[in-house]
Amino acid sequence: MHPIAQGIITSRRNFLATSASGIGTLALASLLQEQGLLAADSTDPLAPKAPHFAPKAKNCICIYLEGAPSQIDLFDPKPKLNELHGRPLPESMTKNVRFAFIQKETANLLGSPRKFSKHGQCGMELSDFLPHLATCVDDIALIRSMHTDQFNHHPGQLMMNCGSSMFGRPCMGSWITYGLGNESKNLPGYVVLSAGRGTSGGTTSTLAGFLPTTFSGVPFRGQGDPVLNLGNPDGLSAAMQGTTIDALRDLNNYRHAEIGDPEINSRVAAYELAFRMQSAAPELIDLSKESKRTLDEYGIDRTEPEIKASRGGGKGQFKAFATNCLLARRLVERGVRFVNLYHASWDHHSNLDSELKQNTLMADQPVAAMIKDLKRLGLLDSTLVLWLSEFGRTPLGENRGGSKVITGRDHHPFAFSLWMAGGGVKGGQVYGKTDEIGWGITENPVHVNDLHATILHLFGLDHKRLTYKFQGRDYRLTDVGGNVVTKLIA
Repeated sequence: MHPIAQGIITSRRNFLATSASGIGTLALASLLQEQGLLAADSTDPLAPKAPHFAPKAKNCICIYLEGAPSQIDLFDPKPKLNELHGRPLPESMTKNVRFAFIQKETANLLGSPRKFSKHGQCGMELSDFLPHLATCVDDIALIRSMHTDQFNHHPGQLMMNCGSSMFGRPCMGSWITYGLGNESKNLPGYVVLSAGRGTSGGTTSTLAGFLPTTFSGVPFRGQGDPVLNLGNPDGLSAAMQGTTIDALRDLNNYRHAEIGDPEINSRVAAYELAFRMQSAAPELIDLSKESKRTLDEYGIDRTEPEIKASRGGGKGQFKAFATNCLLARRLVERGVRFVNLYHASWDHHSNLDSELKQNTLMADQPVAAMIKDLKRLGLLDSTLVLWLSEFGRTPLGENRGGSKVITGRDHHPFAFSLWMAGGGVKGGQVYGKTDEIGWGITENPVHVNDLHATILHLFGLDHKRLTYKFQGRDYRLTDVGGNVVTKLIA
């Protein structure tokens, strides 16, 4: 007999001899729950919960493009900026402004070579870098008047993902999963997919902070084991693994009854979910049953153009990002509440034209395919799709180091563009307006906390009531701000 099996049998015999309730009782309870003969275990932190009011969205796919795509070259055409190309801004406009790298005394305006045209019944204007997304504009609400408090990447990523630039706050995916639970029995409530070279904020943008850790994002991989260390070691069968999980659950339940620590319930749920995921996760990433048409629409096996720069992650990102878009659709099909899809980096301080082209070639086709695929399957109405980043890019060219060749833009928190689709969003509209050079907002400003309040509202959650007491006070995703932007809601 394998040593692992012998050890489990011995440990199990000893445990059963000293346990009053026994694993058999728990196993019977679990069986009765599945057959509807016993109420579900209220200690499961991922059990589905009722929203505050009728929701429009049930699931979310949040595409996060770390580094900040240039709204001036993608979403917000500025012909006047092109007219003023090469001219400085008045000192009064930049006097009290902090930049990440621009030397404002010698900085000049930088026009865009991109061509914008109107698309769809709504006539939304998009850049020629986004031909596929242009076919989806009637489902998209484009916000051109976003603004944030942060002008550097890590604080900006924390702000956009967690509602605050402070470390240790729960991210949006954690808040939504905490508020609503998970409808997938065999997969986590919150999954994270990544491509590119990795975000500067790392996992701080996907953790549960002071919420129980079961609400943290679970990183999935597109190849190999979907989750690291998910498989059993040699000699440990599924039956033996199940017996071990039962024993751990019983022990943890005893401990929880003694001290009441919610992290114990998180631990129990994690063990049991991992056991169920051992079969569900490999099936998830097996794309062999997807049609050739679907794979071609997402561009899984597209030819990837050569590019010398590695800012976007280097070779192989076209396939990785497209695969993640398809996996995101498959995850929400299986009931996963929140899917983060990250790519880094879009931080184009230089080589903007060539590197932005490369990144949009990578992202445009699969993102558009995902929207159409969700719509075809009847899932777009209940799936909120977000295109987010931490801020935008300046209408000024970046002159770091006094370079005479200006080919990029600096960080710009004062006015930038994001979009939403599906999940109760009123598509086919542009909300908000910036001035003629894209420096500031002239109509309908939307702060990050307003965006969060609106997203929670789409899920049937009142952002002022979705709270968690920590260190003596109630916290929320929108902290002490935020207003729902009702015009974005269908």
